[in-house]
Amino acid sequence: MTREILVVLHAGREKNRRTAAAVAHRLAESGVRLRVIGEEWAEVENGGLPASLTPRVVEGRPGCAEGAEVVLVLGGDGTLLRAAEMARPVGVPLLGVNLGRVGFLAETEEESLGEALDAVVDGKYSVEERMTIDAVARLNGHVLVRSWALNEATVEKSSRERILEVVLEVDGRPVSAFGCDGVICATPTGSTAYAFSAGGPLVWPQVEALLLVPSNAHALFSRPMVVAPDTEVAIEVDPTGPPAVLECDGRRNVVLPPAARVELSRSNDPVRMVRLDGQPFADRLVRKFDLPVRGWRGAPQSGS
Repeated sequence: MTREILVVLHAGREKNRRTAAAVAHRLAESGVRLRVIGEEWAEVENGGLPASLTPRVVEGRPGCAEGAEVVLVLGGDGTLLRAAEMARPVGVPLLGVNLGRVGFLAETEEESLGEALDAVVDGKYSVEERMTIDAVARLNGHVLVRSWALNEATVEKSSRERILEVVLEVDGRPVSAFGCDGVICATPTGSTAYAFSAGGPLVWPQVEALLLVPSNAHALFSRPMVVAPDTEVAIEVDPTGPPAVLECDGRRNVVLPPAARVELSRSNDPVRMVRLDGQPFADRLVRKFDLPVRGWRGAPQSGS
């Protein structure tokens, strides 16, 4: 049976398209077939492939990765978040190759693409699970929308002119009420993204927790909080104030009318991620954020 890998591509750059064509040929040489998203692949030159290994075109919808061994993501974090929508419903792991700028979610960089492809072909990789968030928006008890997030779910004001008034609830008890630009509920994976920009802590991805980070809150108590992974969180929008917006990973959003309530909890469906070399998270932080580590000597050697 032919092995198959779904490629999700940021096709807006010629360099990325050339990289995708090279990936197609490299995998074809190993007898691995590509599954691709039609609109992404339209301008990719992949001539010369055997007919039996010509990329199979599918529609980029949730679950289209079913049956694939891996989803290979060629792009930045936004491309990986889009690919997660296709992979999560069917449990296929994602392997991100950063062709963008920071690319914090990516497992490897463009210069290591060859080694990453070798690892996939040889089956020399591991898979870890990243927790996700379920988000349910209600109004007067009626469900407005159900969604999910890998990085973060946010409740934000819908207009620049008005402050959003919210009440924050944890495990059925009110914790604080304040005016703000919004409230971010993030996973450890998302702690390096929007939540970090809003002043939240960095959390190692192996830690299971939810982060609550107010954005520009007008309150004496508006510190970020880290709560247990099974905590039930709710954000209530003031019934006399302006509407808000629920956004999940910056990709799925819905307008929240006044008096809406957003309930957030750990999802039963994680996103699976390919790991290649087991690089420590601390090393990734230093590399991606260009952190200063000059002067570090490390632990004393035995007998020194």
